[in-house]
Amino acid sequence: MNVHSGPPKLLSVILKNYERIPTIKTQMNTLKNATGKIDYTLLNDCMFHSVMQRNKKVLKGLICALLHLIPDSVQSVTLLNPIEFGDQIRDKEFILDIKVMLNNTAVINIELQVRTQQFWGDRSLSYLCRLFNNLEKGEDYSDVRSAYHIGILDFTLFPDYPEFYATNKMMNVKRHYIFNDKFTLNVLDLNQLELATKEDQQWKLDYWALLFKTSTWEELKMLAEQDEIFQETCETMFRLNQDDQIRYWCEACEEADRVARTIESNFKKELAIKNAIIAEKDNALGEKDNALAEKDNALAEKDNALAEKDNALAEKDNALAEKDDIIASQKNKYEQLFAEQENTLAEIARLKALLQQK
Repeated sequence: MNVHSGPPKLLSVILKNYERIPTIKTQMNTLKNATGKIDYTLLNDCMFHSVMQRNKKVLKGLICALLHLIPDSVQSVTLLNPIEFGDQIRDKEFILDIKVMLNNTAVINIELQVRTQQFWGDRSLSYLCRLFNNLEKGEDYSDVRSAYHIGILDFTLFPDYPEFYATNKMMNVKRHYIFNDKFTLNVLDLNQLELATKEDQQWKLDYWALLFKTSTWEELKMLAEQDEIFQETCETMFRLNQDDQIRYWCEACEEADRVARTIESNFKKELAIKNAIIAEKDNALGEKDNALAEKDNALAEKDNALAEKDNALAEKDNALAEKDDIIASQKNKYEQLFAEQENTLAEIARLKALLQQK
């Protein structure tokens, strides 16, 4: 959903800035004579909404193509959120999605999104849930209308699973049956035209994608020749490109997107700078950690060297202790021998003394 609103009310500020700028009007009288670049294509939110709001045949044709409906089966198409492009909504929130009641049995929201949004999947599902909550007072659950949220995207939602036109429903993951056929989220990827299936081509969704992406009047007129609805679309686009008020709002929408892109770009640049600073600090800390680790390793090597020296000294002490034990043992032996010799000499002296007495 594309919303232009709220603080700082960017679109309102831009509109006030444009009040002094003269409107530039394309100098062309008819679509047949139109040449060159289209000022505002269907990729412009305001132009897209204006075309669908101004021409119900075009709106019906697009819905029939997206939902694979035969035009005769469509009895009524009611736009639920028309916009009056005037000063009265200058300071109010307004939504540029196309919300439609089809045959009073289905509610459809068509969203054009040209800027990549990583959270689009969750957001679109949230919108679909709100859309499905469509019971009026006095109705029961059997009266719930089918809900369709259809995203026309100028980016690929799932790059690993590219698809031109995808239909998503709630399904049992084991047996693969549809849980509820009234709850549908479709995605038309304008950048995957080469993946269009035969069914897509049968409903001319490939031509609709070209209508959105075409940027020149020459290309648009070639598409107009393919189908009456495409001719209606091109004629309506041409008329609205000549309408001063519509041009005013289209330019304001473009400027709002331009400012938003600039803010996003600046934010990314600032974030990149901050990340670079953090990375430098991390590298510096890493270098410090490495230096400390090297010091720790050096200290550990010194400790190992000291431990080796201690072990060597301990071995020497053990060797000395063994030598001391050997010397002490030998000393004891010598002392014993000396004692025995003294005892023997004493006995010899005693015997001599006895012999002398006789």
